[in-house]
Amino acid sequence: MNFVEELTWRGMVHTIMPGTEELLAKEQVTAYLGIDPTADSLHIGHLCGVMMLRHFQRCGHKPLALVGGATGMIGDPSGKSAERNLLNEETLRHNVSCIKKQLAKFLDFESDAPNKAELVNNYDWMKDYTFLDFAREIGKHITVNYMMAKDSVQKRLNGEARDGLSFTEFTYQLLQGYDFLYLYENKNCKLQLGGSDQWGNITTGTELIRRTKGGEAFALTCPLITKADGGKFGKTESGNIWLDPNYTSPYKFYQFWLNVSDEDAAKYIKIFTSLSKEEIEALIAEHTEAPHLRVLQKRLAKEVTVMVHSEEDYNAAVEASGILFGNATSDALKKLDEQTLLAVFEGVPQFEVSKEALAEGVKAVDLFVDHAAIFASKGEMRKLVQGGGVSLNKEKLGAFDQVITTNDLLDDKYLLVQRGKKNYYLVIAK
Repeated sequence: MNFVEELTWRGMVHTIMPGTEELLAKEQVTAYLGIDPTADSLHIGHLCGVMMLRHFQRCGHKPLALVGGATGMIGDPSGKSAERNLLNEETLRHNVSCIKKQLAKFLDFESDAPNKAELVNNYDWMKDYTFLDFAREIGKHITVNYMMAKDSVQKRLNGEARDGLSFTEFTYQLLQGYDFLYLYENKNCKLQLGGSDQWGNITTGTELIRRTKGGEAFALTCPLITKADGGKFGKTESGNIWLDPNYTSPYKFYQFWLNVSDEDAAKYIKIFTSLSKEEIEALIAEHTEAPHLRVLQKRLAKEVTVMVHSEEDYNAAVEASGILFGNATSDALKKLDEQTLLAVFEGVPQFEVSKEALAEGVKAVDLFVDHAAIFASKGEMRKLVQGGGVSLNKEKLGAFDQVITTNDLLDDKYLLVQRGKKNYYLVIAK
């Protein structure tokens, strides 16, 4: 496969340096992409870059994932309006090891293939580099005028940030430029990949290689992913969508992709999956004929959830979705772990009741009228139960005075009450 052609039809090329395509056609190329280890998990904002590396390896080239242990201690001013907190070495080491595990789902680090992926950490070559040596050997090759002309610097200096730009952040592009030079010398790395906001930092690297080694290096960036409505991709009201299941449950992760707009689904399925052009075009055509079936969203959600989590997690997420929106059984409900249960029923009204009272047994009508005000009156509840309109844990409540005990609790803590088809209530026994 031709890497640039592959990325182009997927809508993943923003800027490409002249000569890049010719280089890729001529030889197996080593390229790197930088990842900022400010957290111990990647989020979906990182995925476009990671997919670039994945496609790069599939096209027969060698990917390097660089985690910025050193640059992460400083913080990139690109696209930021405030300086970030600096991390200590122990935190960075932890973050790096967690990120490598996540990257292993996308890239082959383990095989004997000549283009197997490698993880590199710029802290390893920066930690013993003294400031004086760096100033003499690197700083003298790049002028302040050249650095000042970069967009990321200009935006911060022209009042977009309250406190201007610190010297620490100003040096960032020089440090990133040195990463490229180091990898060029030590790993024969001739190409850097990144988001379009990194163009200034990347070209500082190509310039440094040209001035110090007389060598030629190249750059290719992907666009920053946006939503059709102009909103920021990957951000929800509750924050980032993380790849770590402890931060974003597989159910919530699946739901994020399932709920994107038609326009975004057609764009994202190209960027965030490895499906072929023919398959994607067939899916788009099928979706256009019957948009209400949400074929694109379902396939997108499946592909990304399986890739990031597992087939098992995907199946569990689909089953969990059926509990809220379909005719799932009580067995399916009982299989949910607590985190998924709470994610599925996030936002439904919740009531707390005494676990001690349940130990002795409480009539349903007393529990759901007096202890938890789910029904306005006992008469109303009696009528609804008689009409088959009340379910407990996805099973029809047989009698309004049925005795409820701790044996009925899900996860030894919850009761799910359904009134009619769409009204859910979560009762928490404490």
